[in-house]
Amino acid sequence: QVQLMESGGGSVQSGGSLRLSCAASGNIGSRFMMGWFRQAPGKEREGVAAIDDDGTTDYADSVKGRFTVSRDNAKNTMYLQMNNLKPEDAAMYYCAADPTVDEWWLLTHAGDVEVWGQGTLVTVSS
Repeated sequence: QVQLMESGGGSVQSGGSLRLSCAASGNIGSRFMMGWFRQAPGKEREGVAAIDDDGTTDYADSVKGRFTVSRDNAKNTMYLQMNNLKPEDAAMYYCAADPTVDEWWLLTHAGDVEVWGQGTLVTVSS
């Protein structure tokens, strides 16, 4: 069974940067899509970035050009580099994994994702 653990959240000022990490343990198999989601209070969970095990990525329009997702398959770890953070980026960020082969499917089907982490909180002050 796959388990995911996020780290790296914190508080930053608007325009600042943070790097989130997601460590996977257990048998994640030979092909496992991974992604980042976020959920702000009173809002639905939304997909932020997805990355396949071959490095193919996709992003929500709201973060394109500011966030970069990467993955180290040897370490079973995924990262999210977040630059130029805005107050609207503040949320609980969750790591996710699913055997889907479609990055966009992962970003738009939060309710169907198989594995979730516990989340790490990101706050951005203006």
